[in-house]
Amino acid sequence: MNFDTVIDRRGTDCLKYDAAERRGYTKDVLPLWVADMDFPVSPAITEALQKRIAHPVYGYSESDPARFGAVLKHWFRTQHGWDIDPEWLVQTPGVVFALAAVVCAFTEPGDAVLLNQPVYYPFSEDILANGRRRVSSDLVLRDGRYEIDFDDLERKIVDNHVKLYLFCSPHNPVGRVWTPEELRRVGDICRRHHVLLASDEIHEDFTWNGHRHTVYASLGPEYAEQCIILTAPSKTFNIAGLQVSNILIPNAAIRERFRAQVAAFGYSQLNTLGLVAGEAALRDGLPWLHEVRAYIGGNLRFLGRWLAENLPELTLIEPEGTYLAWVDFRGLGLTEARRQDLLVHKAGLWLDSGAIFGPAGEGFERFNAACPRATLCRALEQLRRAMRER
Repeated sequence: MNFDTVIDRRGTDCLKYDAAERRGYTKDVLPLWVADMDFPVSPAITEALQKRIAHPVYGYSESDPARFGAVLKHWFRTQHGWDIDPEWLVQTPGVVFALAAVVCAFTEPGDAVLLNQPVYYPFSEDILANGRRRVSSDLVLRDGRYEIDFDDLERKIVDNHVKLYLFCSPHNPVGRVWTPEELRRVGDICRRHHVLLASDEIHEDFTWNGHRHTVYASLGPEYAEQCIILTAPSKTFNIAGLQVSNILIPNAAIRERFRAQVAAFGYSQLNTLGLVAGEAALRDGLPWLHEVRAYIGGNLRFLGRWLAENLPELTLIEPEGTYLAWVDFRGLGLTEARRQDLLVHKAGLWLDSGAIFGPAGEGFERFNAACPRATLCRALEQLRRAMRER
């Protein structure tokens, strides 16, 4: 695969590029915000879609449980050392949809739901939009690496009578890959206080520098029985627009309660082409994934070196996972408004401001490194020029 080719995505109703003017940016702004890749998908996915499209009827569809169950089981066993039962599977159109269903199924209006800010902003949206109360045990940045404050975490659970914890692993946006020891400490606290843990593991297939993702439920049956694991091929294989996710729930009672909430939302069969693409990706997409991981890993290393050499006042938080880079701009001493003016109006960049991930993210910016190296270089040069001119 040639990931250096810059593909023009404009004119395809692409959110990253075509929505700029509708969202208050100039049409020529360079976007490195939303988490999809500017790369062509695996040929295996394209071939499977072309074969399905050749049939002219696109009615209601469901994957064959035995066939897809075997594919999913093989994927998690070989890639993550987790032996699943296909009976655990509930498919939804996306992880954010599933998080909203979890919030509605397992809490009541006014209940507290725990998270760790700075964190993927739809976590907050799903909590607040459904009339629940957001409680954050903020991550702590120590010596350039984020950590969980376990004492604060437990205190927040007890003080707020928390029933549900939305957990992000690997963590978006700070890029932590939680160790088995950290996960056990989290799990022991949740088990002690009867808290259901919903673990968003959508970035599980992108880890760097020797770090390895551990599926929370793989820690042992006592942890698996009190969790929901949210996964999808969308980030791994760049098929977010096809809307398919795989939610894995070992506990039968929790699974049926979740399934009932999805039905209450009025949802049943998934997008036909999403089912086709998702199965093809997990069955035949691994060679492509090996190549794209190598390329993105190179981009992240390049980004870190470039910032250190050219803009040392900015600091890249060393990424352990995800293809998103979390960059500390606080050394510039700018207010949020002045930093956005610098980035958007002077540098012509559309990034994700750290403030949208919660107050703990203020002063940071999230870059998407899943793009051709030329695009990343162009963005960095525009940023350097704007900073030198300010």
